[in-house]
Amino acid sequence: MRNEEPGRAPSISWRQEAQRLQQEAEVFFFAFKHPRVRWYARLVPACTVAYLFSPVQLIPSFIPVIGFLDDFAVILLGANLLRRIIPADVLAECRQLAEAAETRRKEEIRSTAAAAGLAAIVTLWLFAAVIASALLMRFIRS
Repeated sequence: MRNEEPGRAPSISWRQEAQRLQQEAEVFFFAFKHPRVRWYARLVPACTVAYLFSPVQLIPSFIPVIGFLDDFAVILLGANLLRRIIPADVLAECRQLAEAAETRRKEEIRSTAAAAGLAAIVTLWLFAAVIASALLMRFIRS
């Protein structure tokens, strides 16, 4: 456990922050597809992504550090604007959809891992059985 100063919020790791941002992006993705979201709310992420991939930017991305700050600022502004113009109930519904998608994704990973583990165990068992049979046949012949 880290020693935290009294009165300060505990620090969040980069990994946790990245996961939170990924989930927030997924929430905005579901909001983008939601039928109750107005056209101008759909225009905000489209313009944000268009700016990020555009070769013409206020500060070119090849400039170290500063080049990515304007991209980061555009993403933050777009996210804050989306939070304000999308109705709260729609955002809440999209958060639930994002959490359900995350749960399904984790279950798929688990089921894929279980299938891979089962395949590995069966393969090893068959390999061991073939080797044991070959050794037994060799012992019987000698």
